[in-house]
Amino acid sequence: MANIKLLLSALLLGAFAVSTAQTVVLPYIPGTTAEGVTYYLPKTELSITVTATCITQHPGELNSYAGRYLKLNNIAKETIKTWQIDNIQITPFGVADTSKVYSIPLKKATTAPLVSLTKSGIILSINASTEEEKIILDPQIHKVENNKLNSKDYMSQEILYAGSISKMAELTANEIYDIRESRSDLTKGQADNMPKDGEQLKLMIQQLNQQEEALLQLFKGSEEKETKSFTFTFTPSKNLKKEILFRFSEEYGLVDKNNLAGEPIYIDVTDLKTIPAEQLDPKKKKADEQAVRYNIASEANIKVYSRSNKYIDMNTPIAQFGRVEILSNELFNKRTSTQVFFNQATGTLSKIIEDNAGK
Repeated sequence: MANIKLLLSALLLGAFAVSTAQTVVLPYIPGTTAEGVTYYLPKTELSITVTATCITQHPGELNSYAGRYLKLNNIAKETIKTWQIDNIQITPFGVADTSKVYSIPLKKATTAPLVSLTKSGIILSINASTEEEKIILDPQIHKVENNKLNSKDYMSQEILYAGSISKMAELTANEIYDIRESRSDLTKGQADNMPKDGEQLKLMIQQLNQQEEALLQLFKGSEEKETKSFTFTFTPSKNLKKEILFRFSEEYGLVDKNNLAGEPIYIDVTDLKTIPAEQLDPKKKKADEQAVRYNIASEANIKVYSRSNKYIDMNTPIAQFGRVEILSNELFNKRTSTQVFFNQATGTLSKIIEDNAGK
């Protein structure tokens, strides 16, 4: 997303900057605030991406004969789908907090002329051109793996023209035992036509393994894996304990948190109260109250878990768990071009570069 770069005054030239000029920032009141640049501080939301895989077991054509001829038990008789969670990822990002909106009035002599904003109006920097960070909130993960082989490509003519399913099963089982015997002879060096080198031996064994697997799938079936991602947002607004984030069903996958068909996946959010207590100064000048605002964010611990698994245990700053502070006007009332950068997700100060070259 492109930034919105705003020049507060076309009249501003370095020669006209005065040492007493200040950047005045007032709470924004629609219809009454003087013409200027309006910006928001962000609140922190969480983008939650659940990656899950659906494993589909397809029954083989000869599954009813698996026990009789190959001693294979617990073979699927019908199509079975089973979902499992691979991982859960959390990405904090900022959205405009409509309760924290301010305006920088146009001033000819201001020394903070350039403000970079996101498209939604979140402040990114002052006196610097900053690109809005591109956050992919909906990463698309979709991958399909299928181990099914075309069994007919590996059948002998006798098997293909068997007069009944029972006869086909018997002949296919005999073919599997012949393949296993041939492979055993090769590995023992007892085959009639032994390969000339190790690479040829490896290739022959791979071909026998593939032929065996293709014929075995007629009895035990095949498996298909489909991996998908599901993304949604969550806004931490207070301390939470065992809040249901969503539900997950082995049969249906990710379902709504009100759908009792799924097992609950919980989230805990704990404010770690990492910011110092606010020191109120009754002698604070009114001019200081009309300064650039920024957030001080408090660290929060976030856990995502079920009854049997732990998926997330992380600490991250959350803007709405902190408070708003003012940026000293001293940074902008000198003959300087102080650059100030803000964190897009939290609205906290990330860097200040003071250039005193103009003094």
